[in-house]
Amino acid sequence: MNQAGSAATRKVADLSEAEARAELARLAKEIAQADDAYHRRDAPEISDADYDALKARNLAIEARFPALKRDDSPSEQVGAAPAEGFAKVTHAVRMLSLSNAFDDADIEEFDDRIRRYLGLGPEASLPCTAEPKIDGLSLSLRYEQGKLVQAATRGDGAVGENVTANARTIDDIPDTLNGAPDVLEVRGEVYMSHEDFEALNARQAEQGAKTFANPRNAAAGSLRQLDSSITKARPLRFFAYAWGEISEALADTQMKAIERLAAVGFQTNPLTVLCDGPEEMTAHYREIEQQRASLGYDIDGVVYKVNDLDLQRRLGFRSTTPRWAIAHKFPAELAWTRLEAIDIQVGRTGALSPVARLSPVTVGGVVVSNATLHNEDYIAGRDAKGNPIRDGKDIRIGDWVQVYRAGDVIPKVADVDLSKRPDAAAAYEFPKACPECGSEAIREEGDAVRRCTGGLICPAQAVEKLKHFVSRAAFDIEGLGSKQVEQFYRDGWIKEPADIFTLEERFGQGMQQLKNREGWGEKSAKNLFAAIEEKRRIPFGRLLFALGIRHVGEQASNLLARFYGTWDEFIEAMDGAKACEGPEWERLLGIDGVGEVMARSLVTSFAQAHERESIDRLVEHLTVEEAARPDTSDSPVAGKTVVFTGTLEKMTRAEAKARAEALGAKVSGSVSAKTDLVVAGPGAGSKAKKAEELCVEMIDEDGWLDLIGDA
Repeated sequence: MNQAGSAATRKVADLSEAEARAELARLAKEIAQADDAYHRRDAPEISDADYDALKARNLAIEARFPALKRDDSPSEQVGAAPAEGFAKVTHAVRMLSLSNAFDDADIEEFDDRIRRYLGLGPEASLPCTAEPKIDGLSLSLRYEQGKLVQAATRGDGAVGENVTANARTIDDIPDTLNGAPDVLEVRGEVYMSHEDFEALNARQAEQGAKTFANPRNAAAGSLRQLDSSITKARPLRFFAYAWGEISEALADTQMKAIERLAAVGFQTNPLTVLCDGPEEMTAHYREIEQQRASLGYDIDGVVYKVNDLDLQRRLGFRSTTPRWAIAHKFPAELAWTRLEAIDIQVGRTGALSPVARLSPVTVGGVVVSNATLHNEDYIAGRDAKGNPIRDGKDIRIGDWVQVYRAGDVIPKVADVDLSKRPDAAAAYEFPKACPECGSEAIREEGDAVRRCTGGLICPAQAVEKLKHFVSRAAFDIEGLGSKQVEQFYRDGWIKEPADIFTLEERFGQGMQQLKNREGWGEKSAKNLFAAIEEKRRIPFGRLLFALGIRHVGEQASNLLARFYGTWDEFIEAMDGAKACEGPEWERLLGIDGVGEVMARSLVTSFAQAHERESIDRLVEHLTVEEAARPDTSDSPVAGKTVVFTGTLEKMTRAEAKARAEALGAKVSGSVSAKTDLVVAGPGAGSKAKKAEELCVEMIDEDGWLDLIGDA
């Protein structure tokens, strides 16, 4: 592969900022399209495994480039919302996804990151289990007193679908267990073997029924049947590999816990082994990769988990993934095809994103007709700094192009075969005007993306902002999804978020006009207005995320909500910081996890008159709930702003921060008049000096540990 292909398939750690920004934009769009196709139209365009890979790749890039995290980032979501037709089940312990690795260096980084977090040296032993990553559907099985009482899909990680009747038809899932804890929530993967998949598709074809694209889709479709007799007729299997809520510990290590699951009656994967260090982990990965074609079932990588369960507890979780586990995905696949056209799509922030329309080609078992072209520099054959990529070859309509799926992700264009370029192919001219509204599209210095300047007069931006507002992690209004937003915007019923909450009022009783629209009836109209009414009470963090402010994603929104506590305090702070100077600006920048790019975007949004007026109109219709806080009734630091500085010797900085936040403290990165406590270790410098000047209480690490005790 030439320079361009190598650049496009290299690990996340080696991506340039421009490449990362463009890929995040493409990933956000692909995931949104997949959600709509799968959950709203019940017509999946990609496999569930590809969907999971898209989200995992997105998270890996954001971890490497946190400043580039989009305000519509999908990384804070797990799986997908439960489908209609199934009762909902709230998981006692959330079912999370895994972060991804794509090469040996990522595994070394995973090992090193854990050692840094735990304060372990390179010589310390750190065993991990290594097991095949089954390409199936996640399932949670709850047993009480040894009897199966409930089975639920992962759903969005917090709420799944009740598929108990269907799960009981799977031979690998026992109805009763011997020697299990009184409460045991077993988690694993439902899958279908290659042989059974081929036989099922043959029967489906004979009966004139729909055939499945791959075993993963077949397993998912079979488990999620409203009629359990259909599931019973499908040859589903189950591997157990984890647990959720339990009344007593299964064991003290991951490996022994898996052995315990096998002992009480579950199928566990016999290829699970213990590895000590990245070298052994990657060696086992290669062994599994060699066996992949002969296993008889689909896998898409190897999962590593820290073996010691006490260390797992110390490492804890990020917002959607555990720190103590990672999925090592199998490598990219390549194909060549014709570039038929280049379309420009306009996103919520005005970004003009080029999309390749391809002659359909199969890549990694999936038929592909679209791929990202990143941005205008990538099309022209250069990076954001003007350096040549693909040996300087540009991309033109009519070209024969190479596409690839790194980590099983939807393809990107990697290379061009100049020997097959048509004589009439002309260099592509990237538009300088928005194709949606005609406004000037400008590219700011240092930005790889050209953006429409039309703002809310641009229908593409307005609609995308409204779609984001009603998305699952935002207001999540039942019955008001992407399709309905487009319809209501086109009809002039909704132009800004506040309009949603005046729909019924503006239409009198609202029912007549709506129920006469295509696809609507009296019942659906009533349901919509009831769903809107239900969302007039909204958590602070969700409201902030729903506003779609650039660089302020779901995690950052919840962080800000926890820090400021109430919407009124937050608004007062934004007003105080609007000049990007002064105490409130310094306080905002001092929040651990808030950088200057995010802070400026946030303050600017609230300082712009038309945007602020739109937000104020919205809030008039809402009751904004105070940010949820942990139970800190016994905490000596609840509500206090704490700064850690210098070297901590008995715990890592990450552990100290996590512990303080769990106790209800606000952790800041800088000292100000609003700081309550500074924990200073050896080497504390300017922060300790400023604390003395401001007469802020200062203690050492031992004092901090004595203060929090067992709280």
